Amino acid sequence: MTVIDPDTQAGWAAEAEAEEEDDAEDMPLSLRLSIADTLTLGNATCGFMAVYFTTTGILIPHLTGSDETGMARHSAATAVILMLAAAIFDLFDGLVARKLRSSPMGAELDNLSDLISFGLAPAYFVLVYGMVADDAHQRVSALAAIVVLLAVVLRLARFSCVTMKDGMFQGMPSPFGALTVISIVLLELPFPPTLLAIVGVAWLMVSRVEYPKPRGILAVAMLSWIVAAMGLLAAWAFDAPGGQLLLQTGCALQVVTGAVIPLFATARRVNTFRDNRREARAAQLP
Repeated sequence: MTVIDPDTQAGWAAEAEAEEEDDAEDMPLSLRLSIADTLTLGNATCGFMAVYFTTTGILIPHLTGSDETGMARHSAATAVILMLAAAIFDLFDGLVARKLRSSPMGAELDNLSDLISFGLAPAYFVLVYGMVADDAHQRVSALAAIVVLLAVVLRLARFSCVTMKDGMFQGMPSPFGALTVISIVLLELPFPPTLLAIVGVAWLMVSRVEYPKPRGILAVAMLSWIVAAMGLLAAWAFDAPGGQLLLQTGCALQVVTGAVIPLFATARRVNTFRDNRREARAAQLP
């Protein structure tokens, strides 16, 4: 019979705990996820599930000749609500990262998640729209989807390389661009203007137009708008009275906002250029 000294056993336990703590301390910082990183992964998950619902609820019924063909309301609404949820995660992960801390791989996680939710998911939505809509052209829609995807890829790559002044983005932010593209599709306009508007949004994402970052009151307004858009989509999906009109109104406001912001930014840049010229001329006068 072996007798174990309680003091010796306690010493072993203390040594084991110390080794575990040392292993945790030796873990590279790049492998530790922060709260902001967890929100970022929620963003990626929502984007992937949006692709899933677009496939199972819209594309497969169309290909199999199911009774529920075309842009099925429930599945389309679910896919878009998931993209809106991804935008909420994207909004909060930045806020949390500024308030608390972010891991060294936070920026890379954010770009990869944005590529899924605001690049792949809306581009795939456009592709499926081209396959199920009556007046759409599948190959042209596929080209438009590629343009949207590449615009987001370039937009995110440039964001990592270009330093902008505080509080501003260069080019339409990818979440805003993705929601604008989806709004254009849900408006159910004729195919040619729909295609042109989608390509126009893709161009805005890679343009030099300045957009304000959603902070403070602007962040609250953006969050309120996203929640309201979710309500409009739910009303449309369940065929509520006036749901179709409410959805089209909300989509139209999203598209108009996307078109108006560049106009204000251009007007501000022109005014700044004029003011600088006037100051330079005034300085040259004796």
